[in-house]
Amino acid sequence: MAAGALTAGPLVLAAPARATEGAGDGRATAVVLRTGLDVSLLNKTLNVPLRAALNEVSAPANADKTTLSVQLDGVDQGRAFTVLRADVATARATADAHKAEGYTNLAHAKVHVPGLPLLSLIELQEVTSKAVCVAGKRPVAESELLGQVTVLGKRVTLSAGGPTRVEVPGVGTVTLDLSKTHTTSRTAAASALELRVSINPLKLNVAEVEGTVTLAGATCESPKAPAATETPEPEKSAPAKADTKPQTVAEPAEENLAETGGNSSTPYLAGGAVALLGAGGGALLLARAARRR
Repeated sequence: MAAGALTAGPLVLAAPARATEGAGDGRATAVVLRTGLDVSLLNKTLNVPLRAALNEVSAPANADKTTLSVQLDGVDQGRAFTVLRADVATARATADAHKAEGYTNLAHAKVHVPGLPLLSLIELQEVTSKAVCVAGKRPVAESELLGQVTVLGKRVTLSAGGPTRVEVPGVGTVTLDLSKTHTTSRTAAASALELRVSINPLKLNVAEVEGTVTLAGATCESPKAPAATETPEPEKSAPAKADTKPQTVAEPAEENLAETGGNSSTPYLAGGAVALLGAGGGALLLARAARRR
């Protein structure tokens, strides 16, 4: 009986690595493959979600894996089911106070979904995505697809002008969006390929596979500019105002003559007394001389 549980096999998910961010540091993420698929078993008696983020990193960790698998019990006779296999599957994210960058590279890759063990959902030669956010500059997001692309066994030519639809009778339909990018004043995001999947293989105990697959995603957020600190200018002291009031010159204080019993008229009185004494003395001498005669 199908267990219907989703378990991770060895080398499956690179656990997101979180960095200790300093104040004002930027942020960046990168992921090689992300699935949002719902797998229905025959008669839709059991729905099994296939949610996986393979080689997902966040700044400043990095990952470099070449073999990734997700195991669905009850699908493909319970064996480990390989969603992605590639020669190169690199996701890198770095960030500091000056720059944040997410980068993904996927080369010679094959993506499978349950129910199609021999037919690849998509095969591609190489895709890259990059999101770069530099402090004080406009963020940049870009994706590039190199070489041939095969979807459900059909070689297709993708266009950046709109989605490409691939339909295979008896198998299903896949709609592809090429090189989706988005930027704002401080953020950027890029994904090389986004696939909307609707598969009806009716094999290996699988009835339907519905959902999305994203290949080579990268995001970034610009570092926060340090807050401008205004240095207060030193206060200029106002020039001293000239005192326009007339200044009063203090007159020398009169000597205190109270201790000697005199006042300001004392010198005049003393002079008069001396004159009287002199006159009296002269008269006395004249009188004595007259008597002697």
